[in-house]
Amino acid sequence: MTPGFLTLALDTALAACSVALVSPDGVLATRHQPMERGQAEALVPLIAAVMAEADQTPSALGQVAVTIGPGSFTGLRVGLATARGLGVALGCPVRGVGVAEALADAVMDHDRAASEASVLVVIDSKRGDLFVQRFAGRDAQGLPRAVDSPRAVSLDEAQALAEGASFVAGDGALKVGRAPVVVFPDPVRVARLAARRPPEAALAPLPLYLRPPDAVLAPNGGRLWA
Repeated sequence: MTPGFLTLALDTALAACSVALVSPDGVLATRHQPMERGQAEALVPLIAAVMAEADQTPSALGQVAVTIGPGSFTGLRVGLATARGLGVALGCPVRGVGVAEALADAVMDHDRAASEASVLVVIDSKRGDLFVQRFAGRDAQGLPRAVDSPRAVSLDEAQALAEGASFVAGDGALKVGRAPVVVFPDPVRVARLAARRPPEAALAPLPLYLRPPDAVLAPNGGRLWA
């Protein structure tokens, strides 16, 4: 981050609504509210609260960072729509950050040994399967190095992966018999990961969906009659 460059970070991907305002010198304000639903109503007031606490206005923002998934369909839509709307209104860039990357980064900071070990992120899809991604060490930018792409797997597959992992994070960790090091992405970390990634490698603010939605069109495309 350049001097005076403010990043607003948003996370609504999982069972929480989190916001942080971060400068190169530190954290100006942050809010976190656990919630299974209701992010659409909670997010904008939380943004207003952190801006007021930091005595800043949206025009001071240099960029917006937002988690892109995997996570809940509704939560991801809320965060991404808000972030993109701010980007358009303020003319500032919007950077995506993977949920699994943010959780793996937290594990590596929490335990120095994790920086050289295997980290498995397990996220509960709430639909019977689990979202998983593996990481090992950090790359040249200091970002968690992904071993594979995030994907949806069965409980048996996730348990097999957990057996080979030194550390496990995410709200699905208990389902594979492991205690999670961290459960939710920290918006401060989301801001810093977005700043750490080079502009040419920035992730677009597009949702990372790993399974199709449960809602499908009715016959005849949802029309009441042919």
